[in-house]
Amino acid sequence: MDFEFTTVPRILFGPGRLKEIRAIVPELGKRALVVCGSSVRAVECVQPLFGALTNVGVEYTAFATQGEPTIDEVRAGTEQARAGQSDLVIGFGGGSALDTGKAIAALLTNGGDPLDYIEVIGKGEPLTKPSAPYIAIPTTAGTGSEVTRNAVLGSPEHRVKVSLRSPHMLPRVALVDPELTYNLPPDVTAATGLDTLTQLIEAFVSVKANPMTDAICREGMHRVARSLRRAVEEGDSPPWRENWQAIVTAREDMCVAGMLSGMALTNAALGAAHGLSGPLGGMFDAPHGALCAAVLPYVVEVNERAAKQRLVGSPVIPRFEQIRRAMGDLGELVQALKIPPLRDYGVMRENFPEIIEKAKASNSMKGNPVVLEDDELREILERAR
Repeated sequence: MDFEFTTVPRILFGPGRLKEIRAIVPELGKRALVVCGSSVRAVECVQPLFGALTNVGVEYTAFATQGEPTIDEVRAGTEQARAGQSDLVIGFGGGSALDTGKAIAALLTNGGDPLDYIEVIGKGEPLTKPSAPYIAIPTTAGTGSEVTRNAVLGSPEHRVKVSLRSPHMLPRVALVDPELTYNLPPDVTAATGLDTLTQLIEAFVSVKANPMTDAICREGMHRVARSLRRAVEEGDSPPWRENWQAIVTAREDMCVAGMLSGMALTNAALGAAHGLSGPLGGMFDAPHGALCAAVLPYVVEVNERAAKQRLVGSPVIPRFEQIRRAMGDLGELVQALKIPPLRDYGVMRENFPEIIEKAKASNSMKGNPVVLEDDELREILERAR
């Protein structure tokens, strides 16, 4: 057995830790580009960060993402950072903001265009220089992007989502403050939480799983199992509710699980759920987490059946039973959290061949525990539709 485990050099976790940004930022730069969301919630949420930067004399400009990150947005953000002579990037928001910031920080020091480094549709050249100092501050509990070394970017031209990835892209600091997730709406909590679960499950059965990622995935699934439903159903309850402490614990559990899922996918790999959600996200206007959730129950079922047929005696087979014991019925969970079927996003059967071909070419599919045939991928899509 041999494996490698890498993660962010410094992680700060806990309620109220956003205030510590005042001590961290001056050590890393003097002019920051803050990449954040553009929604009303995002704008309100980022104001304390702006105030903290002003208090310590760090100049900043803001770059607002407009939804799922795209290659063009990364280009625009990089131009803004260079024009402002930014020597530090802070990603503040959900996975879109964090991935956009991560990509901008990499391009600031490596130069060139995103397509020079992106896999599948680009040249796939390696990043040779460490990224500009990057601080990742998540305001959702889902993608784990604060501890990953890749950025998932959409290319409308190619109708696909692809990754810019390098060990140089690990954030310098991950600051995870669960208080930033307290007012997440139920639908966002559900989609991001199920993205976390998908990442934990796929890393757990990945061909690259190792003892450290196994431990991380088991702990993450335990926290999701006990806290996701409460976070969705009661997560925006006011603090004077008598069960407020239980809600706080649920939010903290989901933030821990999200971070663990990022560590797991970075050091193991993903699988067919992400392999399919990449093309789906590039072809249809739908949240990444919701797409992962829509296909997850069927990916797990088809993978287990295929593994029993073609990988007789494989140690991965008992892991599917462990997932069931930890999580229960995944289909029921997805339905209870009101995840829409694929048809609600406009996915038609005639789209299946294109989705399948793109999925087979994705990097995520390389981690799947068994090579799935076209008819098996089509079955997953049909059942999720």
